[in-house]
Amino acid sequence: MSRTRIHNLSISLDGFATGEPQSADAPFGHAGQKLHTWMFATRFWDPGGTAGVDDAFAERHGPGIGAEIMGANKFGPPGWWDDPDWKGWWGPNPPFHTPTFVLTHHVRSSIELEGGTTFHFLDAAPAEALETARAAADGQDVRIGGGPTVVRQFLSAGLVDHMHLVQVPIVLGRGVRLWDGLEALENTYHVEAVSAPSGVTHLTFTRKAAA
Repeated sequence: MSRTRIHNLSISLDGFATGEPQSADAPFGHAGQKLHTWMFATRFWDPGGTAGVDDAFAERHGPGIGAEIMGANKFGPPGWWDDPDWKGWWGPNPPFHTPTFVLTHHVRSSIELEGGTTFHFLDAAPAEALETARAAADGQDVRIGGGPTVVRQFLSAGLVDHMHLVQVPIVLGRGVRLWDGLEALENTYHVEAVSAPSGVTHLTFTRKAAA
């Protein structure tokens, strides 16, 4: 069976994966781009960027992925469902290149864009959404793309096999926290930490085999 994976999810020292308030002009609220500066400097993001630890982790984001699941707030700012022309933040050729399932209470017709990305809109619980995405992934893995609320829901449901978090040395103070309600998560996963010269720490969670 295909695995369920999370990659390159950046969080602050106090556990926030996005700031507030989110808007069309501020996708990550008051956090701006501070959570992702580490990635922008890598070859994964910019051909002129650096190699090294950050790049090695970042580039694992894509290989073997056959479908993605994301939350409504990753697809667009509050109220995007009232704009029939809204097709996501990424322009005509989004970076996903797979079937991509948006979890939302505001279901609309699928949107087919360039590069192999088709957005499908589901009002479904995590397990049901994962079953649908796995069918579309055709034997490859499914990536849970965020935001933090959706990631937390899939973790709570025990549906994540592999998770890569990047702890960024900033304090946001407010926003959407990842860890709420996930007490003792470490009991379910092997956890490894790798520090990078950029100052971030890469945390890898791999599900423990069932006893």
